[in-house]
Amino acid sequence: MSPLSWIIVSAIIGALLSVGAAAWFSFRATGTTIQKLVSYAIGTLLGATFLEVIPHAIQAAPNVKLLSAIILGGILGFFILEKLVLWRHCHSDSCEGHHQEAVTTDNGRSGIMILVGDTFHNSVDGVLIAAAFLTDIRLGIITTIAITAHEIPQEVGNFLILLNSGFSKKKALIWNLISSAATLVGGLIAYFAFELVNDLIAPFLGLAAASMIYIAVADLIPSLHKRTDLRATAEQISLILLGVGTIFAVDLVVHLH
Repeated sequence: MSPLSWIIVSAIIGALLSVGAAAWFSFRATGTTIQKLVSYAIGTLLGATFLEVIPHAIQAAPNVKLLSAIILGGILGFFILEKLVLWRHCHSDSCEGHHQEAVTTDNGRSGIMILVGDTFHNSVDGVLIAAAFLTDIRLGIITTIAITAHEIPQEVGNFLILLNSGFSKKKALIWNLISSAATLVGGLIAYFAFELVNDLIAPFLGLAAASMIYIAVADLIPSLHKRTDLRATAEQISLILLGVGTIFAVDLVVHLH
């Protein structure tokens, strides 16, 4: 096959495998389990951000200070985006019934932002896959396997966030597939205009990191404080550490091979 064919096939298979694995796991989870596994989602988000996304962004960035500014600007931008979503739902500064609704969902705010951030991240994955195949077919295959392995635990976390944000399982699956299509789009754009897209890898990764940090810290962690007993706290900490550990373990296995 030609490099272009390899890029297309690898992007599609990688996206389907990561989203499919996440959907299989999440579809089997009950509502109570999903609420508990929000802690796990926090761990995967923070683990992927600080162990994967930011280090890769630093490697690709010609100016680390500018990258830091992009991450900061992204966090502020997602704060504004969240405000806009709130205004769209409430149409006023005070939203009746908002506090009751927030017990189980957040009006889709986290879901919308995780989809935006994941789309940026997936498009960068497509660029990396294309770059690898344009260098060497074997390197492209290895890169695709590595990216898919990294994406599975993160996609599980994203899926859980969508469900916790009020998305139905079917809607979460559809939107995850749409977001994953950015991998193919990024790969195709990189194939035909690699020099232009290559310069955008660091900013895209910076925006993806900003979305993950904001969602974990501003939206998900505060929801854990609704359960303050010792047993719930220990469970939350354990699941957060498990999420971080999953990303670390996958990264370690991939780099060993």
